[in-house]
Amino acid sequence: MTEMMSPAAFEAALRAVGAERYHDKHPFHRLLHTGKLNKGQVQAWALNRYVYQAHIPIKDAALIARCPDPALRRAWRSRLADHDGDENRIGGIARWLKLTDALGFERGYVTSMAGILPASLFAAQSYVRFVATRSLLEAVASSLTEMFSPTIIAERVEGMLAGYDFIDQEALAYFKPRLTEAPQDSAFALAYCIENARTPAEQMAVIDALKFKCGVLWSMLDALHFAYVAPGLVPPGAFVPQG
Repeated sequence: MTEMMSPAAFEAALRAVGAERYHDKHPFHRLLHTGKLNKGQVQAWALNRYVYQAHIPIKDAALIARCPDPALRRAWRSRLADHDGDENRIGGIARWLKLTDALGFERGYVTSMAGILPASLFAAQSYVRFVATRSLLEAVASSLTEMFSPTIIAERVEGMLAGYDFIDQEALAYFKPRLTEAPQDSAFALAYCIENARTPAEQMAVIDALKFKCGVLWSMLDALHFAYVAPGLVPPGAFVPQG
């Protein structure tokens, strides 16, 4: 890319990444959202997704720690409260544990991450490392998958409630606040990237950062599908569904 895109064209290019690469297109998610997984497979998804949820505030803290702009630090701090909670509310991590509770896991087992797939940990750590080491613009841009999450959340909640008799509204408590948090966060990040990507190379770096983040989410589902759907090869030490 040798010429600057207009703000509208730049945003359209970012949205095109999601249309092509966001993990709602993954076969594992199609199975999850249409009630076609068994309980053990749903357990494996919730357990492995926990490691990603647990690394999100670590990623956000890494971004804040290297940010020289007080305004950006202030704006980004809300993400820590969203996931870690504060004196007024429980955060996303605690709400995710309601799901693993409902699925029959002991909390200590979940939070120990002892049973997760190696690929899940690698993907989550890679995301933290990306945010901690790439440019601040790329770090912010990697969060732009939140532009696409409300659609997948609405589909997931509806599909899981309809498809699994072991899931109820309380188990899915994580998702409702994200329907408002994610659009607010993504609107801020998108505006930041449009304003601060001031060369063709910087616009391309933003697009590539979003592609990277889509790859993180996609790779986690690849690992879940390989281990728990087909060919069904669970690596040593990872969670093995019973029954």
